[in-house]
Amino acid sequence: MGQENSSEILSMRTRIEAALKVEEAEGGNEVRLATLRLIQCALNDRDVCARGRGAGEGCATGEMMATLETMVAQREISAREYDESGRIEEAIRERDEIEVISEFIPKPLSGEALEQAIADTMTDIGATKLKDLGRCMSALKERYPGKIDTSSTGKAVRTALTG
Repeated sequence: MGQENSSEILSMRTRIEAALKVEEAEGGNEVRLATLRLIQCALNDRDVCARGRGAGEGCATGEMMATLETMVAQREISAREYDESGRIEEAIRERDEIEVISEFIPKPLSGEALEQAIADTMTDIGATKLKDLGRCMSALKERYPGKIDTSSTGKAVRTALTG
């Protein structure tokens, strides 16, 4: 499990660094370049904090995902406020930044992939009754950090346990 998380972190970091290098080389989209730099700075800051707590590798995947999700939420609020105050250009920039940040947030599991993840988890932890719902959800969140939408997954787990 630890190997999987390390590779996910490396993959996300590698994707961000590669995107930043490409954007710096091309020099085309100013908003994209600035946003990629902001992402990198935010994650580096989280790494420093994690190392201060004793995590030698830096921040975990979940913390990276939370950081990116927070960045998106902040920009959604700002865009809405800019719209309300008639500052359309600023709102557009915030939405452009949301698009860039969202590229690095994994899409939640759905459909067959979600059903398979639920079935595997139920088998692994021996979940058979509705009272095992909490254990299933905890195990799924641990196994698939950042890829579980709790609302839809909770309904699917409930259905799998009662079906």
